[in-house]
Amino acid sequence: MISKTATSPSPGNLLDELQSTLANGTVARRVETLRRVTDLFINGAVDYSDEQVGLFDDVFRCLIDHIETSAKMLLANRLAPIDSAPPLTIRALAFDDVIEVAGPVLSQSMRLDDRTLIENARSKSQAHLMAISTRKTLSGAVTDVLVQRGNDQVIHSTVNNPGAEFTERGFTRLVSRAGGDDDLTACIGMHPSVPRHLYLKLLAKASDTVRQRLEAANPQRAAEVPNAVKEATRRARSATSDITKDTAIAHALVKSLYEDGRLDESEVASFADAGKFDEANASIAALANVPVAIAENMMIESRAEGVMILAKVAGLSWSTVRTIIRMRDELSGAEPTDLAACKDTYERLRPSTAQQVLRFHRMQQNVPA
Repeated sequence: MISKTATSPSPGNLLDELQSTLANGTVARRVETLRRVTDLFINGAVDYSDEQVGLFDDVFRCLIDHIETSAKMLLANRLAPIDSAPPLTIRALAFDDVIEVAGPVLSQSMRLDDRTLIENARSKSQAHLMAISTRKTLSGAVTDVLVQRGNDQVIHSTVNNPGAEFTERGFTRLVSRAGGDDDLTACIGMHPSVPRHLYLKLLAKASDTVRQRLEAANPQRAAEVPNAVKEATRRARSATSDITKDTAIAHALVKSLYEDGRLDESEVASFADAGKFDEANASIAALANVPVAIAENMMIESRAEGVMILAKVAGLSWSTVRTIIRMRDELSGAEPTDLAACKDTYERLRPSTAQQVLRFHRMQQNVPA
């Protein structure tokens, strides 16, 4: 039999043992062989070369195809915490339909990279997604899939995971799903990375209870809470309150471009095409000569009229306006805007009319030019 004290297992010995066990052994003997091989690996895991780990991979994968579920569950629990665990064995366990087998490695194993986790999250059960959502760290690429496919329990687990990162697209989906769910709304609102325009949209539809929780949890943004829940034209008053570091950087970049005379329509189109809301918003505000707060308020309205008014005052072409509207649709997760109708409206809109509407917005929001 395999020696438990060996530190450099002989491929011949391991494979001879395996061949004999699979050919003539009972289920009990296979389980015992698995236990011995697992002991041998764990005892010397830190010292094994890649070639030796590959050997164990071959042995484990042969054995797990011929053992009962309870033995695979034990193997998964023993290998999951080991960073150098045989990678193909970990993958096989992660994709097992039985969550008691897959769960330990999905939630713990560092052998599973983002590509594998995404593949698993796209194809396996909600229980598998739940296990992934509890990992110590989660990249934005992985949480995108969890937010897209996960049920309410998976969503809550992911949002409450302090090691989870989210892309803007992920936050957009979360805000869309948060309607009527006070706990989820509060968790999203308290996340330090939620983009400002999505934070305002979240507040606008939050319940009184949630707004009170957010105000208590974020005293530095307290002024933003009551303003954001009033009618849309009042939201811009919160612009002087705390904003995220990323938003501040975006505004500073646009200000620099504007002061250097390098801010033009092509820059606006590039920002919008890249999905950079803060940069696009600040650029339009500068070209239209309005405060960023007013532009932001008009940009996050559910309809596209505000965007078209700003764009007409800024002298933007329809192709750029179309790119901005598509960016809004993508970030908000809303139904696609009727671009043909918008084009017709935009082409008929006079600059003088747009200027009058913009003055009306300024007057309502009490924001000086």
